[in-house]
Amino acid sequence: MLILLIFSVEKANAQSRTKVDFGSDWEFRREENANSNWEKVTIPHTAKIEPLVVNNQFQGTSWYQKKFKVGDFKSKKVFLYFEGVMQEADVWINDQKVTNHKGGYLPFTVDATPFLKTNKENLIKVKVNNEDNPEFLPGKPLKDLDFNYYGGIYRNVYLVKTNKLYITNAVHANKKASGGIYVNFEKINKDQADGSIQVHLKNEFSGNKKALLKFILTDNEGEKSEFLSKAFSVKANSDNVITQNITVSNPKLWSISKPNLYHLEVQLFSNNKIIDSYSEKVGIRKSELKEDGYYLNDEKLYITGTNEHQEYPYVGYAISDEAQYRDAVKIKNAGFDFVRLSHYPHAEAFLNACDELGILVMNSLTGWQFFGNETFQKNAIKDIRDMARRDRNHPSIIFWEASLNETQMSENFMKEASKALKEELPFPHNYSASWIDNANYDLFIPARQHAKAPDYWTKYSKGNRKIFIAEYGDWEYYAQNAGFNQKEFSNLKEDERTSRQLRSNGEKRLLQQAYNFQEAANSNRKGAQTIGEANWVMFDYNRGYSNDLESSGISDIFRIPKFAYSFYQSQRNADVVLDSKLVSGPMVQIANYWTGNSPLDVTVYSNCDEVALYLNDALVSKEKPFVNGNSDALQHPPFIFKLDKFVPGTLRAEGFIKGEKVVSNVVKTPESAMKIELSYDVSSKAINANSPDVVFVYAKITDANGTVIPTATNEVTFALSGENAELIGENPVKAEAGIATIILKTKNLNSPIMIKVSGANLESATLKIN
Repeated sequence: MLILLIFSVEKANAQSRTKVDFGSDWEFRREENANSNWEKVTIPHTAKIEPLVVNNQFQGTSWYQKKFKVGDFKSKKVFLYFEGVMQEADVWINDQKVTNHKGGYLPFTVDATPFLKTNKENLIKVKVNNEDNPEFLPGKPLKDLDFNYYGGIYRNVYLVKTNKLYITNAVHANKKASGGIYVNFEKINKDQADGSIQVHLKNEFSGNKKALLKFILTDNEGEKSEFLSKAFSVKANSDNVITQNITVSNPKLWSISKPNLYHLEVQLFSNNKIIDSYSEKVGIRKSELKEDGYYLNDEKLYITGTNEHQEYPYVGYAISDEAQYRDAVKIKNAGFDFVRLSHYPHAEAFLNACDELGILVMNSLTGWQFFGNETFQKNAIKDIRDMARRDRNHPSIIFWEASLNETQMSENFMKEASKALKEELPFPHNYSASWIDNANYDLFIPARQHAKAPDYWTKYSKGNRKIFIAEYGDWEYYAQNAGFNQKEFSNLKEDERTSRQLRSNGEKRLLQQAYNFQEAANSNRKGAQTIGEANWVMFDYNRGYSNDLESSGISDIFRIPKFAYSFYQSQRNADVVLDSKLVSGPMVQIANYWTGNSPLDVTVYSNCDEVALYLNDALVSKEKPFVNGNSDALQHPPFIFKLDKFVPGTLRAEGFIKGEKVVSNVVKTPESAMKIELSYDVSSKAINANSPDVVFVYAKITDANGTVIPTATNEVTFALSGENAELIGENPVKAEAGIATIILKTKNLNSPIMIKVSGANLESATLKIN
């Protein structure tokens, strides 16, 4: 019988689920404009385009509506899956209230089936509110918060059709350590990986259903492993959990340099037909905290990473999946192998990108300096569960911050939070983390400023307890209580000493920012219990309580790198070879513009053994890394070259490994501003040809030779031709440190887009995007 059944399975025709983007053809208006016409919009969408520096962010109620048909759905289920709505959502279908969801950073599912009309037009309405609410996370009023929560249906929405016997959604099922698909590998070595795949099924037919499951695991070279469950039955209007043990021979392990992924497809058969299927990418990797540190696949690793706020200028959180991917690429290219999701769960597309690119992740509960009432605490525990259920299959996630950041939590809450996470992730090596040194958590994740100078956490010792420096490099310098060179820098003004530096602040202050990060990173590595670090922060961002940008990013809010970016990039070994779409290998970068006002002590960042510096083709010197008390623990200390005087022309740095020249970098003295050079950033992910996308367009003010003028503040005007796109941002806009930026939002690329930029006394430029 089983042989016949297997034969029938192989021959079966798929009648599986469908999942379609539900983001087009919506109408929108803010309640404050209730008398205005509905605006046609596409999801993801932000409730209001904000200025670059957000002083008075929109908070209030918005309405979204959409008319749609679903055809004949007899014997089918119809769900709407919302990835993220900021931050309270009420949903109606055909004027019937369907659900209320609280919390802006995690998904929810609407079972639309009972409310829909067959083969007729349906109407969905979504009321969205992002006003302060102390009863769910983050809870803290926006005016006091260290980040912004931008309103709108800002993440993707999908319409999902399934059979009435179907694989559930993990969050929607609301079952401990269950719902949907749960993949776990425990016994892992180079020869074999043993694991299990748990599938939660629901039968909404009025009769019992016999079924079986087929599991297809495909590696990145197309090699398949297939597993078949025993036949089973699911009772009418009931659910069932099937667990399949699997063994993968010679597994291709997921790592930071080779992030091998498997495509898992789970097929549900009944009556010899595929009636449902579900697929996602998974990875096999061994992540362990041991007495002497952190290990990935049995190799000890000091984790080097960053923090990221998931915010774009003007549009807030409402960005495309491709834009999420590009941010992850920038993090990896900066030399980082880790990101802490500050201070909330990020978009699913970002986590998928971390899986694909080999970026380790600390997933984080929404929160910052706020501990609410009993209702707030219950909602926090629910968010921990939903976060675990949504994200548990990502190989990139190694730590779970199941605590409220910089918040004085009660002992009981911490106990409940850790318990909830362990209940959802009952397998070994799922590590909980908290900024409070508490026995309920596996990992202590203080910020550097939570200890005192000059030792900070280097002398921390509590048994075998490990610590991860979750933030460093910003606040301790901003607050003027840090550093080992306060006397050396006593001549610096407060705004010169801080790590909060805009690109327009010039070389001296950008070098100070980079030095601050260097000094702190070097110190972190001297702590025996420290397993890794995440600097604050990757990109500049807005804060609810402040009327300026938080500018300690190693790139600005437009993702343009500062000198500190090159410092971190230099800390990745030259022999590390990453995927061709990423930056790796030998690097050398001159952190100097070489103008009459530039420092004569020239800093060069490189991962090479030696660097030679030339001025106008004359050798200045050939140096080894500059090692002192603030660089002696680094993988690759910077190189310092002392020049006697400024001579205009060309600086050229050449990097050598084992005596062989392997890389070079050139900086030229800028001359008079003459022209504009236009470019747009795709960071290895092309503009989506069919769906909305957002990319940065850069207008560089250059001299006749194409050298950017680092002090240029020329005002330029962008002009767009093409009906399938729009420009978002200040226009005209002044250049900052030689570069003016605007956002291009595309609807599709069915026809070319032309962008022209012009400015007074500058040769204009035109860019064509096909």
